[in-house]
Amino acid sequence: MRHSKLVPEVNAGSMADIAFLLLIFFLVTATISSDEGINRVLPKDCPTNDCGGIIAERNILRIAINSTDDILIEDELVTLSEIKEIVKNFADNNGDASCNYCHGNKASTASDNPNKAVISLQNSKQTTYKTFVAVQNELTKAYYELRQGYSLNVLGKPAVNLTTTEENQVKKAYPFIISEAETK
Repeated sequence: MRHSKLVPEVNAGSMADIAFLLLIFFLVTATISSDEGINRVLPKDCPTNDCGGIIAERNILRIAINSTDDILIEDELVTLSEIKEIVKNFADNNGDASCNYCHGNKASTASDNPNKAVISLQNSKQTTYKTFVAVQNELTKAYYELRQGYSLNVLGKPAVNLTTTEENQVKKAYPFIISEAETK
């Protein structure tokens, strides 16, 4: 007589249910990080002493992004790559000759000095987020380069080696004053 070995069977009917429940659990509890946005620290107070006062027309650089993502600076069509240099020349102009660290050419159409320079940014409701962020990046690059130059030329060391007091001095020399106007 032959003895057949009985192999116990595992009931796998509920395995699919368990796998499905685990899949749902991990999908619900997992977070997907998306670090999109603009990292800005809003000022606690007025960066200049004359906030609320009238700003001279020459101290405002108007940048507009229209619904087709065209970039206009003072109603002139520009490319994204031109923004940084235009902003640097505008902010570092030294139109009133009161800035002893500025290297501008004292143009009558640009700002009096970096402390009075205001960047006015306006965009259309149809402006893409990608273009808006790209323009913001160019503005940030311009001020980064101005501050880096100040740090090297006036303080004699790169911006990464500055103390907190020196960092504040650099930010005070080239304050990043931006006005984001409401869309029309």
